[in-house]
Amino acid sequence: MSHLTTDKTTGPIRRCDEKDFNVIYAIINDAASAYKGVIPSDCWHEPYMSKEQLRREIDDGVVFWGYEDNGILDGVMGIQDVLDVTLIRHAYVRTLKRNKGIGGRLLRHLCAQTTRPILIGTWAAAVWAIGFYEKHGFQTVSQEEKNRLLKKYWKIPARQVETSVVLAQSSVSKRA
Repeated sequence: MSHLTTDKTTGPIRRCDEKDFNVIYAIINDAASAYKGVIPSDCWHEPYMSKEQLRREIDDGVVFWGYEDNGILDGVMGIQDVLDVTLIRHAYVRTLKRNKGIGGRLLRHLCAQTTRPILIGTWAAAVWAIGFYEKHGFQTVSQEEKNRLLKKYWKIPARQVETSVVLAQSSVSKRA
């Protein structure tokens, strides 16, 4: 079952499956090249995300959705229910396809998939990502709240907690 959704607000978005694994991996590592030299060097890896890490994320419940154009995935974004919230995870668009509305379409589609509070974590140095999420109605939470939320809902190293931000929809962090 392809779960393909096509309309004027979301575009050609479908749930990814096992056959998409290598393409998801390629999109993540292509798009994540934007972080090189921006995030702390001790947080950068080549590749940015290994196949083993991607497999663990999927095994931990991250469900990827993709924006497909002419049979080719151009962007992916994951969604993961954790405890009483939904996390948006691993949002990436191919470098050559950026700034065409793909990320916004994916985000709107995933937000429509849940009635739970939505949280998003990203690198504090990735100002373009923070701006993207703010443009779509998310707000950066306080440092204290960020630390609490990252420890409660994410499985990430302490160094990543130090160098990240969390964004939430209005008043979500109060309920999470």
